[in-house]
Amino acid sequence: KERLEQDDAKNGFILDGFPRTIPQAEALEELGIEIDSVLSLEISDEEIERRMSGRRVCPACGESFHIEYNPPKKEGVCDKCGSTEFKRRPDDNEETVRTRMVEYRAKTAPILPIYEARAIVRRVDGMADIDAVTAALERLIAG
Repeated sequence: KERLEQDDAKNGFILDGFPRTIPQAEALEELGIEIDSVLSLEISDEEIERRMSGRRVCPACGESFHIEYNPPKKEGVCDKCGSTEFKRRPDDNEETVRTRMVEYRAKTAPILPIYEARAIVRRVDGMADIDAVTAALERLIAG
């Protein structure tokens, strides 16, 4: 609440991945924090798994890549710093992603009907190409 009361949040703010549970959503309400829009990226479990398991990071500079969607310009070489070492986050494996999806369905998905009843859920086709998804999100955020 203290953070959202700061000057830079007075004209609006984005909570990325929050609230994740019904108790968190209820806590926001109890604090008097009003959510006026919920953006829901609609994407298949299979695509989520593919996207997350393909992420790679250059440990030297922190640049992010994806083996399929955003590979380095030169295979095996970081575009930013030239390093030839890439790391995969320990939780970006198929098993962990599947576990996270089960947790999402159990804990986070039940929040959507609460916000749907208020007619504030805005759905975006997360299966579209990145430029189309970005444009749709920008339109929704701009209002």
